[in-house]
Amino acid sequence: MPEKLLNITACTLSPMGDSAIVITFGNGMEYSIHKKIKLLMDLLEDEPFAGFIECVPAFTNLTVFYDPLVVYKDQKQSNDTEISPFEVVRSIMEMKLQGLKETKKLSHRTVTIPVCYGKEYGPDLEYVARYNDLTTDEVIHIHSTGEYLAYMIGFAPGFPFLGGMSEEIATPRRSSPRMTIPAGAVGIAGMQTGVYPISTPGGWQLIGQTPTKLFLPNVNPPSLLQAGDIVKFQPISDQEYKEMILKEGLQ
Repeated sequence: MPEKLLNITACTLSPMGDSAIVITFGNGMEYSIHKKIKLLMDLLEDEPFAGFIECVPAFTNLTVFYDPLVVYKDQKQSNDTEISPFEVVRSIMEMKLQGLKETKKLSHRTVTIPVCYGKEYGPDLEYVARYNDLTTDEVIHIHSTGEYLAYMIGFAPGFPFLGGMSEEIATPRRSSPRMTIPAGAVGIAGMQTGVYPISTPGGWQLIGQTPTKLFLPNVNPPSLLQAGDIVKFQPISDQEYKEMILKEGLQ
């Protein structure tokens, strides 16, 4: 029985400047869209075309960066008709899209992140509980027993936008963002949860803190999490948090 091809009729291919193409698969944060993005990204990284530089995944699209000069020279060697680098890359993308298999399964790396919830580590935990008519222990239980898909990394270096959070603890962003949020802060915004990898302003509701570093500037890649990872949160005590911070500082 032949493998079923992914339905790509709704996707669009658009230029972004003269050295990138954006392939858009839909308009919502959905696993089916993420699967198409990840399958194409994996295919391009396994079988790069001449001039390919890198792929950057987002919620609904994949941006493919390329060297237009390399693309131009490569097509000149195999074709007497001059075609713009974008047209060449668009043709390559169309061919690769037509070959994506719906039955192919994605492999997901699972990353467990320890979190100390509440008190000075999560100043908005009580608000999240009140907003959803829950106790703080119930919020912690719901948040820490979920599994979250990293749809994209963005906003700040290493910041994961995680989908799959229970609607039971969904809470709007703060009406007034904080000017400074510490690295490691775990927050909620609407139906999403995430972790601030560096100190930055932000408006998410902070429910905990992790001692785990998400932005690793001396490592390649410099982000602990990547699009497609499954994230789990593990509650830890105040003492465990302090011991992990001390251990991180000694390394």
